[in-house]
Amino acid sequence: MRIGWAITGAGHLLDESVAVMEELSKDNKITILLSNAGEEVLNMYGLFERVAAITGGYYKELALESDQSFSYPISGRFSLGKYDLLIVSPTTSNTVAKIVHGISDTLVTNSVAQAGKGGVKTIVIPVDMEKGDVETILPSKLDLESCADCDECEASKSCSQEAIIAKQEIDLLKCVGCGDCQDSCPFNAIKAGKLITIHMREIDIENTHKLVLMEDIDVLKHPNEIVEFISNII
Repeated sequence: MRIGWAITGAGHLLDESVAVMEELSKDNKITILLSNAGEEVLNMYGLFERVAAITGGYYKELALESDQSFSYPISGRFSLGKYDLLIVSPTTSNTVAKIVHGISDTLVTNSVAQAGKGGVKTIVIPVDMEKGDVETILPSKLDLESCADCDECEASKSCSQEAIIAKQEIDLLKCVGCGDCQDSCPFNAIKAGKLITIHMREIDIENTHKLVLMEDIDVLKHPNEIVEFISNII
């Protein structure tokens, strides 16, 4: 199959999405479509290289929103029915809201719109599905309570991206999630994988419910459901 896989700027379900993407890439051609925020978040979580490794060749491109300008030419393939499936996972509440209101001003939302015009089925995995609280994992963070306020910060010295602002924070827009800073700090002040609880907003849940009703879009709860879903529609 030819599959388009779009990633938006959500950290929740991101690692799980990449794992399923890697599994599907063994037997399918996958074009990766990254929104600007999706590219940033993949770097923050140290997953960008894993995604890039899947690509290489025709219909196996890595398409960055920053390279596609405002016309998103690669999304034209969907309107022409060149793909068998479009997957958007994980999908932020912002992207869901744009899809249900017919706004297609990003690489991802434009691809969804063009897929609808070309009769290409779309699978969406929203991060805001149901009311209540959900646990999600943060990227690397500087724990000031553990920081020993060293005269020379070993974590900062080890960072090739200059993302560590010593004794203050990590600049996540520079961070590539390599973990060198975490290994270098003798006081374990760099934390990765911390779980936090976030509350689902009512407006985001409402938009997800509207998404379920849209033609040619199937909404799944978790990336792990994708492989079985595809096997049932082939």
